[in-house]
Amino acid sequence: MDNSFYFNTPIKRIEKPEYLNSLINFTELHIKESKKELKKFIEERNKNLNKDIKDRGISYHSTPLMKYDETRNFSDYVLNVSEVFLKEIGYDLNNYKMFMTELWVQEFSKNGGGYHESHVHYDSHISGFYFLKCSENTSYPVFHDPRPAKRVTQLPLINEKEITLGSDKIFYKVTPGTFLFFPSYLEHEFIPDLGIDPFRFIHFNVQAIRK
Repeated sequence: MDNSFYFNTPIKRIEKPEYLNSLINFTELHIKESKKELKKFIEERNKNLNKDIKDRGISYHSTPLMKYDETRNFSDYVLNVSEVFLKEIGYDLNNYKMFMTELWVQEFSKNGGGYHESHVHYDSHISGFYFLKCSENTSYPVFHDPRPAKRVTQLPLINEKEITLGSDKIFYKVTPGTFLFFPSYLEHEFIPDLGIDPFRFIHFNVQAIRK
């Protein structure tokens, strides 16, 4: 007897620290702009709550970053890796060209509570993150089994901490300079951040467009 395994979902991890310094410096201004834009919202929220919880629970987002020269080499690298990744999966891209549809930086509140609920990215083929600031104490991504039929028939696991064929979610610990590439259909989230250390990352989406 033998076992065959089909319909696997790959996640590609690459350590690329050489982008760290330039992108941390470049994204600093964009995070500051986002904080400025959300300042009034935070003040009104605290006034309505009748309590100063500062910016707890806030996730700061930049505007799209594709148009800047500072991200050109980074974007080219992401597009190249995404193309190779899709070919490794088995897709024929001879009649397709890779296109960056979204690229932005985000940072969770230093007062904690920042998170992302489970979601997927529509109209894309590859999604991913590049982590600029993180530690063992910060938030991290969680990937969920993308097969609905399996999820609705999920059984208890023998060992929740062990990754097996029965696992319904994967927790990914990362370090500054870590790239994660994954198919955009893969549902993911970020657990609530405790606000102990800074947590900042770049998020991107790539689409294969017919020539």
